[in-house]
Order: sequence, then C-alpha cells, then structure tokens
Amino acid sequence: MLYNAYELQRTMLSGAAAWASVGAELLTNPALPMGYFGFGPVMASALDVFAHAAAPRGKPAFDIDSVTLEGKTYPVTESIVLRRPFGDLLRFDHPGLPKDAPKLLIVAPMSGHFATLLRGTVARMVESCEVYITDWADAKLVPAEAGRFDLDDYIDYVIGFLEHIGPGAHMLAVCQPSVPAFAAAAILGKQKHPCRPATLTMMGGPVDTREAPTSVNDVAMQQPLSWFENNVIATVPLSYPGAGRKVYPGFLQLAGFMAMNLGNHMMSHYGMFKHLVEGDGEGAAATKAFYDEYRSVCDMTADYYLQTIEHVFQKHSLPKGEFVHRGERIDPAAIRDTALLAVEGERDDISGIGQTKAALKLATRLPDSSKKYLLAENVGHYGIFNGSKWRTRIAPVLEDWIRQHARKPAEVST
Repeated sequence: MLYNAYELQRTMLSGAAAWASVGAELLTNPALPMGYFGFGPVMASALDVFAHAAAPRGKPAFDIDSVTLEGKTYPVTESIVLRRPFGDLLRFDHPGLPKDAPKLLIVAPMSGHFATLLRGTVARMVESCEVYITDWADAKLVPAEAGRFDLDDYIDYVIGFLEHIGPGAHMLAVCQPSVPAFAAAAILGKQKHPCRPATLTMMGGPVDTREAPTSVNDVAMQQPLSWFENNVIATVPLSYPGAGRKVYPGFLQLAGFMAMNLGNHMMSHYGMFKHLVEGDGEGAAATKAFYDEYRSVCDMTADYYLQTIEHVFQKHSLPKGEFVHRGERIDPAAIRDTALLAVEGERDDISGIGQTKAALKLATRLPDSSKKYLLAENVGHYGIFNGSKWRTRIAPVLEDWIRQHARKPAEVST
C-alpha cells in the first residue's frame, strides 16, 4: 500500500509539474508583456521552483566528458566492463594516463542514491587513476528472477570486481560501504589473494557508530529491527520488473535525509526562487543541478537494508569481532599489507568523528606506517567526496597514499 500510494502521488505531481513548467515558460516568453510587469516574474519563478521540485527523476548520467591536465584536455571514456544483476562495474579513463597509472575501485554507497552522487569523486580521481566504480542497480528494476541480494552478496560483488580489475588495485569506499569493503579486504588478506587491494581508503564510513553517535545512528538504535521491517519495507508494485520484491524505497531514504536539514533545504529553494525573480539563471542553475542529483533516488533490497541496520548500526558486529560472511567470522587482523587511510569530516552529521578512524585500530597486524588518518576541518559529509575542499585538500592526500603504497609485482602473491 505504501508504494502504491507513493506512485499515485508521483503521477499526480508529475502532471502538475508539467503544467507548472509550461506556465513558467509562457510567463517568461519575451512576446508576453506579463513576464516583465507586476507579479509576472514572481509567478513565473514560483512555478519554475514547483516544477523542478515535483518533476519525476530517473537515473542521472555521469557526464564526465573530459579532463584537463597541464593545460591539455583529454576526452574521458566511460564503459561498462562487467555486468551483474544488482550492479555493473564502470570504468573511466583517458589517453593522458600513463600505462602504469594506478587502478582505483570506488565502492559507491547503496543507500538510496545512484553512484552518480560520486560524480565529483570520479572526475577528480580520473586525473591520475584508471577509475572503476560500482554502479548499483535500482532494486525495483532488477527482475524478480534475479533473486535476493544481501550484505554477503554485496561483499561478494566487491571481491568479484577487484578480481576483474586484477592485482595491485586500490579501493576507495565512500560512507556506508566502508564496512563491507573492509570485510572484503580482510577476506582477501586472509586468503593471500593476489587481488587483495594495495590500499583501502574509507571516507565518512560507519565502521563503529558507538563513536560520536549522530542523529542517524540514534534513529537506528531507538527502534528494534522488527520496527524497521514493519514500517519502512515495501513491496515493489506490479508496474516494475522487480514486482513483488521487498525493498527499502529510495523515496523514504530521501525523505529522511531532507528532514535532517529541512531548514537548509527550504532556504536553498527560497534562494533559487530569488535568483529566478532577479533574472539570475546561473545562480538558480547551481541549486537545480544539486537537487537534480539529490532527488534522484533508487530502492535497495530489504535483505541488504535490514542486515546493514542490524550489523552496522545496532550490533556493531565488525568492531566487536562478530561480523560474519557466509558463515565465517571476519578477522580484521588478516589485513596485513593493505594500507588503510581513514578520512573524516569535522562537520559530518551522518558519520561522527571517530567512526571511520576506528578501522585503523581493528587492523592490529598492520604496521603504523600503513595507517593514516585525515580529519578534514570545516568539511561536512558530502564535502568529503565532492566540491572544492575534496578536490584541493582531500584528493591530493589520497593520491599520495596510493603512490606511496603501490604494490610491486613481486609482492602480489606473498
């Protein structure tokens, strides 16, 4: 019922958004004097803001066309190198990269947004790396016959992607995947697998949410797991390929994120309205671009969502030494030669200070020279991996870490 009600509302708002967009275009038509006088500009701006807020959104594109290095511009090529039911592996490269450029797997969060939320991360790192990224599927669009997808499967996918890329690759986990990426590194380390990552960078990840709990962590702890199963899990409607699958809908995740900073979101839209009234289309475009991405959401399977709530946010299974994959306990001490970099934002209101840093303590057999911690001052959660502070202050540290800990061929099988 929840999903069907949302679909009905979405259909109704879609029609209203289309009419509002038409109205805004008419009122800004140079041939119509109403667009210049009285309430014309105000009404047109209000309709434009409503149309943008209510318009339906699908999966965005990365749209990383080129990269400029030392004054020379190179075209960036995006390709799908491995297809899986619940997520593809994408590759980004350009002819300006040297043949021995490091290979970097970016593990995108499966948390309601598409991998394109990390567009800025990819665009910056492709300057120096052959970049791969996990492109997780929208669970409602995965055919029902593909079966289930849970936390074990997520870890298996990460391992499979590393195996496809080959020995010596580096891994970057942004936010939520810090835990499964750490688990994957531990599994491969225990096996002395040739494709174990040379480095693992975790940014804003909930490795141990007992450290400086945030409001997100508090919500997860205030209710038993059964509450989440009974109140936020929905069934995919018949109109989608994944009909009948139990999912945590993306629209609920978006509503939760919006509610966390409702005042800021309202002021952003008011600012966009003012820009439009003043004829500042460029200023309004920046806000529109952000919300085009922010409001583009996807569903995740109920199995994966509930297991993440249980083991990451409620039981703290990894830091307690109780995290299990396919019936076998994950041993953090098995990480012996994968260099770990933990990055946190001073103003992160989703993953508190110390939650990601906790990963460094877990790898007890990893030498201190292979551990590094960076606290980005005056940086919030999204600023860790997007924006000017990411590009100029955080990415250079990551690039240096990758260079310092590149794995030599002789070290791959030892």
